[in-house]
Amino acid sequence: MAFFNRPHPNALPARTPDRPHGLQIEPIWFEWLALGGLLLFGSWLLGMRGVWALLLSSDPTGITLVIIVVFFASTLWCGARSRELQRQRRLLHAVATSTSGEGWAAEYLAALRARPVDDNAPLDLLVELAQAPHHTAWWVNGIQLKLGLLGKVIGFSVLALQIGNIQSFDASQSQDLLKSLTQGLGIALLTTMVGLVGNILLGLQLTRLDRYADAFVADCQRAGLHIGATPKP
Repeated sequence: MAFFNRPHPNALPARTPDRPHGLQIEPIWFEWLALGGLLLFGSWLLGMRGVWALLLSSDPTGITLVIIVVFFASTLWCGARSRELQRQRRLLHAVATSTSGEGWAAEYLAALRARPVDDNAPLDLLVELAQAPHHTAWWVNGIQLKLGLLGKVIGFSVLALQIGNIQSFDASQSQDLLKSLTQGLGIALLTTMVGLVGNILLGLQLTRLDRYADAFVADCQRAGLHIGATPKP
């Protein structure tokens, strides 16, 4: 039976179906949904434990509330951005398997076929669409940390003012004195803690978006290699 299974010397090798290299679509949108679910569960748990009420009541400056609002608004933006990047990745897959399509990748490949005077212009425009919005998001992420440091400065300033207003120490008033002193210290520590936690969590999301955008740009360049290899007329 081995004789019949032996391939003919002149037979052509079996061709495997072509698969676009590097176009595996990572589910970044579902990753963000999973993270969003964890954040919602954590927020609900903190609310049940009374942590939110403690944070907001311990900070009369309102900086903690501003940091929380900035973090959740930025997180929602990351969700919308991850959905858009995944959609563009699917459109790139469609463009790679056909001659027509839409999206950033289709515009990039069409610009390469148009033979622009500036060879770097198509790539610059693609990078502007895929990566430029993340720079503003990173700036907002830094704002959280700066707001936390601002709250720290304000808290220690309040603490210093309260210490400076002490005229004499009376043992009978020690409880009220400690309560007034810990108010400034609470502002300093709580705002710094909330700013650091928000900075870390938002930084994780933005880092994932940056890596996904880098992979998308690399796949677009890979799809346009055969276009760039064609000599200009």
